[in-house]
Amino acid sequence: MSNRCWKLGDNVSTDEILPSQYMTLTDIHELGKHVLEHSMPGFAERIKDGDVIVAGINMGYGSSREHAPLSLKGAGIGLVVAKSFSRLFYRNCINIGLPVVLCPLAVDECDDGDHISVDLCNGRIINNTKSKIFSFDPFPDFLLQLLMKGGLINSLNEERLKLAGINQ
Repeated sequence: MSNRCWKLGDNVSTDEILPSQYMTLTDIHELGKHVLEHSMPGFAERIKDGDVIVAGINMGYGSSREHAPLSLKGAGIGLVVAKSFSRLFYRNCINIGLPVVLCPLAVDECDDGDHISVDLCNGRIINNTKSKIFSFDPFPDFLLQLLMKGGLINSLNEERLKLAGINQ
C-alpha cells in the first residue's frame, strides 16, 4: 500500500506539531484535530490514515511530553521519516506505537505529495512516484513487536494479562 508523503522542513518543534494550548486534551483523536494547525492550517483535515510525514533534521525537538507524537497518530499519520530526530521525540513515538525511521537520502529524494511504501521489517522505503528505493536499518524484532501491539503500554498490558492467565 502506498501512502501520501507530507514534507516538512528542518527543526520542527513539538510546539509546532501541537500548540501548547492543547496540552490539557487527553483524547488522541481530539489532539489529532490540531496537528500543525498554526504552521499548516487545515492540515489535519487533509490527512488520510497511514499518510507519512517526511522531515529534515532535528524533527520533534522541544517538549518531552507525548502529546506531539500522539497528535500525529491521532490525525492518522502512520509513520515519520526524517534525517534526524530529537531523542525524546523518537522514543515517545516508539512508546505510543508510531514508527519513526532515519533515512536522510529518502528525505532528500521525496517531495510533498509523493506516494511511498515502507517495509519496516526489511528496512526499505519505496518512493512509488519516482520509482526509487531507499534502505534504512530495520527495526529489531522486539521493537517491531512493540509497534505492532500499538506501543509500550499496550505491550505491557498484554504481558500483564498473559502473566495473570487472562486470555484476550
